[in-house]
Amino acid sequence: MCGICCSVSLIARPGDTLSEDDANLRRRGPNGSHQFVTCDSNNYSCVFSGHVLHLRGQLTPQPLRNKDGDVFLWNGEVFGGIEVSDTENDTQVMFHHLSLCKDEDDLLAVFSRVQGPWAFIFYQAQHHRLWFGRDFFGRRSLLWKFSQDPQKALCLTSVTNSVSESDLDQWQEVPASGIFRCDLQSCGISKSVSLSLFAWESASGDVVSTEGKMNGEPSRITKDLPPFVTAHKSLLKKLVSPVTLLNGQIPESSAGTSSMVASHKVSLEDLNMLSTEKTRKNTNSLIDVLSNAVRRRTLCLYRDKYDLSSEVERKANVAILFSGGIDSMVLAALADRHVPPEEPIDLLNVAFMMSVSNHQKSSSKINRNGRKPQSAAASPAETLDLLAASAAFDVPDRVTGRAGLEELKAINPSRVWNFVEINVSPEELKEMRRQRISRLIHPLNTVLDDSIGCAVWFASRGVGMLTGDGENKLYASTAKVVLTGIGADEQLAGYSRHRVRFKTSGYEALLEELSLELGRISSRNLGRDDRVIGDHGKEARFPFLDEDVVSFLNSLPVQEKADLSLARGLGEKLLLRLAALDLGLTASSVLPKRAMQFGSRIAKMENRSEKASDKCNRLQTNLTE
Repeated sequence: MCGICCSVSLIARPGDTLSEDDANLRRRGPNGSHQFVTCDSNNYSCVFSGHVLHLRGQLTPQPLRNKDGDVFLWNGEVFGGIEVSDTENDTQVMFHHLSLCKDEDDLLAVFSRVQGPWAFIFYQAQHHRLWFGRDFFGRRSLLWKFSQDPQKALCLTSVTNSVSESDLDQWQEVPASGIFRCDLQSCGISKSVSLSLFAWESASGDVVSTEGKMNGEPSRITKDLPPFVTAHKSLLKKLVSPVTLLNGQIPESSAGTSSMVASHKVSLEDLNMLSTEKTRKNTNSLIDVLSNAVRRRTLCLYRDKYDLSSEVERKANVAILFSGGIDSMVLAALADRHVPPEEPIDLLNVAFMMSVSNHQKSSSKINRNGRKPQSAAASPAETLDLLAASAAFDVPDRVTGRAGLEELKAINPSRVWNFVEINVSPEELKEMRRQRISRLIHPLNTVLDDSIGCAVWFASRGVGMLTGDGENKLYASTAKVVLTGIGADEQLAGYSRHRVRFKTSGYEALLEELSLELGRISSRNLGRDDRVIGDHGKEARFPFLDEDVVSFLNSLPVQEKADLSLARGLGEKLLLRLAALDLGLTASSVLPKRAMQFGSRIAKMENRSEKASDKCNRLQTNLTE
């Protein structure tokens, strides 16, 4: 993972430096930073800057430049499609392939093959072309800003640190609609920016829009472009989508696969009843394809070498955003298959402080470790203080997280599972939102962006307490890779809106909703999450958005993935629940969906009358302070 940046001036500025080369970019890439300028006569100049987080192969400084003057910045991971050996660095491999491209078709073919998350900037010196873009799902952040001033016509960056309100308003996320090309020679002559878009298409030639529908023309490509920037879509060149189209088969009847109705209180026995020979084929296939996705994301990283006979405490290289819910539990169970057995796995569980008065009853029963207090350990007054403090962080995700930890210990008691209790006070939330988080979330700005962005930032930081054997100790996760379960709800009908659509209009409406989900996940979630997690010098990896996983799930009829005539905790993400059962998980496999902002209780810390889609005043205030 890296922080990348490029600034384009439509006049030659050989002594230029990059004003956007800031601390936010360096935090994304703490293992090396470089910058240089390339110019072409009096027509244009470009400043390139790269900040590297070393994860695989040899440490490779960026930007890369070859003998022809081509320049490459890469913020991504190659997990398939192009071969990268265990000792190779994927940045070098990608640059090698791009340097061999003779024309546009060759370049588009390279990106059509790549499996994995990416954002890139590639300058072809001979043709005076600047290429840039994000992967099909937009799993890596890339922002752009345009100006009528030819000295700062275009800037691209992973994350910005702008301080003025007027400058902040100019930044937008680069749409994950395809790959963009800017012909710098002609732009330098005209002193204006013109872009060409090579849009994603299915193998059959249908255009995949940013809203996930097949409608012949991508929508919203230029929605946020200023009027002085022109853009057009190439009609001749093809960038092939890495996933198959969503299966649109609609069952003859909207009746569920079971007589159990939505009001039924579910149990593990109910899930067992739904596991049949008919469902087992899909269940096994999902486990296989998701396990391979987790394997690639847990093994493709640099590891310190330890003497196995040494008593040195091993460091965790892989962490999981962990609530104890079905998504994070399945990822943890599969990570256990692939992470070396002597290596700990960090389970990052975040909680925001609740009102202690609302939990006096529970605080009289449990302490911070979830155990009854022992009177000999502290005075009565100290015990009451401890109980009160503990109760303030016993949010729903903390309770299910602890229960999930016990399930994982039962599956593999020899694994060191570091359950990291990350407790956030209102004061720390306010301060870190002001200092860091607001600018990372930008240009997104809703109440939901604030809640999830803050929760993910604190969780992925990984600074909290380890509890066990009656002891608490401070802990800071060393893992550079953070697995997150995003993508499961979008594909397996996990959100409440899916149940509403199904209840009102049946499977056809549900399919319409699901067809939108992955198309808009880049603009709703992934760019923001990449910026937030990357701020800690860590890389977000999304196994549920692996191309093979998405293609498999897209190939299935909707009723084989979810049955929303069944109760919550059973019907949504039904196929994943059946997979969890086969993996040996128990109570967690029938937990109902609970959104992170409610499970961590961050949503209860602010104005409760707010709607998720409202513009968040807290973010705007912090950005302009």
